[in-house]
Amino acid sequence: MKASDSIASARRAFLGSAGKATLSVAAIALLAGNDALAQGATAGMQDVNILNVALGLEHEAINAYQLGAQSGLLTKPVLDVAVLFQSHHKGHRDALVATIRKMGGTPVAEKSMDEYAKALNAAAIKSQADILELAARLELGATNAYLGVIPAFRDAGLAKVAGRLAADETMHWSILANTLGKPIPMAALTFGA
Repeated sequence: MKASDSIASARRAFLGSAGKATLSVAAIALLAGNDALAQGATAGMQDVNILNVALGLEHEAINAYQLGAQSGLLTKPVLDVAVLFQSHHKGHRDALVATIRKMGGTPVAEKSMDEYAKALNAAAIKSQADILELAARLELGATNAYLGVIPAFRDAGLAKVAGRLAADETMHWSILANTLGKPIPMAALTFGA
C-alpha cells in the first residue's frame, strides 16, 4: 500500500469516527431535555471534527516540507519555495487551532517527525524530484479534501475558510506541478472530484 493510500484511509476512518463522537454529545443534550442544545452540539462538534481533520492535514504538510528542507536534496530556489509553502501551512495550522479552541474543541496533536517520515515513506526519497512529487501529491490531496468538506460545514464562515485553504493548496500544487514539468490539466473541474 502506498503512503498516500494509507493517509487517505486514515482520513476516511477519522471522518467516520468523528460522526460517532458528535452523537454522544447530542445524546447527552437530548437526555437533559434540551433539543436546541442537542442540535447545536451536533453541528458544532461536527464542524470541530472536520477542522481537526484539516489540522491533521496541515501538521502532515508542515512535517513533509520539513523533511524536504532537511534532506539536503533541494536547490536554494526550490528550498526557498518549500520554506514559504511550509510557512503558509503553519499559518493554516495556527488559524485552525485558534478556531477549534474558540469552538470549545481540542486541537488534534501533531505526531512526531519519525511518525510522519514513516507514513510518508521518507526513506524512499532520493532526489529533489521525489520531494516535489510527494509535496504535489499532498497538496492535491489537501485541495480535494478541503473542497470535499465544504458542504459538510454547518457554519458558512467555516465553509468560506475551507475554500480559502483549498485555494492556497491549489496554488501550491500548481507551482509544484509546473516545476515538475507536468502538463496543465486539460479538463475543467479538475479539483475536488
